[in-house]
This record gives sequence, C-alpha cells and structure tokens, in this order.
Amino acid sequence: MLNQRVITALILLPLVLGAVFLLPTGGFAIAVALVVLLAGREWLALARLNGTNQTMGFFIALLAIMGAGYLLITHTASGIYLFAAISLWWFYTVIFLIRYNPANATQAGVLLKSGYGVLLLSSAWLALVAIHGFSDDGPWLVLFTMSLTWVADTAAYFSGMRWGRVKLAPNISPGKTREGVYGALFGAMLWGLLLAWWQPQLGHPLVLILFCILLCLVSVSGDLFESLLKRQAGIKDSGNLLPGHGGVLDRIDSLIAVAPVFAFGLYLSGASA
Repeated sequence: MLNQRVITALILLPLVLGAVFLLPTGGFAIAVALVVLLAGREWLALARLNGTNQTMGFFIALLAIMGAGYLLITHTASGIYLFAAISLWWFYTVIFLIRYNPANATQAGVLLKSGYGVLLLSSAWLALVAIHGFSDDGPWLVLFTMSLTWVADTAAYFSGMRWGRVKLAPNISPGKTREGVYGALFGAMLWGLLLAWWQPQLGHPLVLILFCILLCLVSVSGDLFESLLKRQAGIKDSGNLLPGHGGVLDRIDSLIAVAPVFAFGLYLSGASA
C-alpha cells in the first residue's frame, strides 16, 4: 500500500508542478477545473445522487458557481468576503466534527450534500486560482498551500502509525488518532517557520506559525468531513483512480478546506496589493 502511494505520488508530482509553474493563471484555472470535475463525479457517489438529470444539474450548478465566482474575484474586491464566509463554515465544521455523535445526528439529505459539494469544490477552485494570480510569487504560494496539506497528512500518517493510541473521532474515522494530529501540527509549525522566513512581509513570524497551525486543523476537518460522508454512504474510498490513495477526493479533501482559508489569510495580509 505504501509503495503504491509513493509511486502514484511520484507520477503526479511533475504533473502538479508543471501545472502550477508552467501555466499562466488562466491555464492553471482550466487544469484545476478538470480536477474539480473529477472530484465532483466522486462527490455524486458520496451524496448518493443518481439519475442523468440530477447529475447534469449538479455539474451545471458547479460550473455556474465557478464562473460567477471567477467574475467576482477578478472584477471586484469582494473575494475577501467570499473566502471569509467559507472559512467560517470550515471553522464551524471543526467544532461540529469534534462534537459529532451519530446517535444524535440527523443525516443530511441528498440535495444538501450535493449543495455542499457544489459550494466546497467551487470555493476551493476559486481560492487556488486567486492564490495563483495574487502576485509573481503566486505559483509558489499555491505550492506552499498544497505542500502544507501534504506535510500535515504525511506527518499524521507516520505519527499515528508510530505513537497512535487515542482515537480522534472513532464515530467518523476510527483509524485517525490524536497522536497523528499532534504530528501534523508539528509539521505545520515547521511549515509556518518556512513561510515566515520566505515571506516575512505577510506578518509577524509568530502570527504566521499560528496561522499554519490553524490551517492544519482545518485540513484535518476537511479530511474528517469527507470521511463522514463516506461512512454515511457506506464506501471506503471516494474512488479508485489513484492507486494507493483511492479517489481524487481522497487526495484533495484537506486542500479543499485549506485553500479558501489560506486565500482569506492572504487577503487580510494585503499580499495581493
């Protein structure tokens, strides 16, 4: 399993780096949109959305929101409000998942889960496009955003394997442990130090470190949220497109959560000025 994960990652890495650094922001937007559409196809299974009309409706809504959002962030100064709203949603989700008890929970319906998919996938796409186009360092900031989730995920994986004892959210994902989260937080702290050294104009080093730790918690929330949807749908992986990783959603669930929050932080820092 680990070998498959590594091989798949080695194949994907040059493709990701090529899209981030070789394509202009418009081309990058198209490349990420294709990934979002693949993820949307997997979301249909999580939401248990069946039928041609429902599927078409989902993708039409997704593309419409992406298009409207793109006009919003490129032609107005309202992007900060969009990313602020999504960030608040993810902060609420952290609290919800910590307190989640299936005995007292009411499962969201098909339409609500589909709506979650449209909003979360489109907002992640918009955030990555906005980050990429922020400045000359935009592609590097995109890579930093992605690598933060990779570092947190990898640190959590190995920390959980080595020291994992206390279950983090047994009702959602029994395999995840608090010790794994501690490892992820440590990795995020190191990435915060890197950000403070590389982009000191973004803010005080302590603020940037705390921001990266917050992003790590949001990344865990994104992972757990997808795990909850998979558990409710009765499936182990969102798909099988990526050997060793599962589906596209399994690979980008944390990034879906982190990207809008990171974009919001950049807006607040004035990095786009």
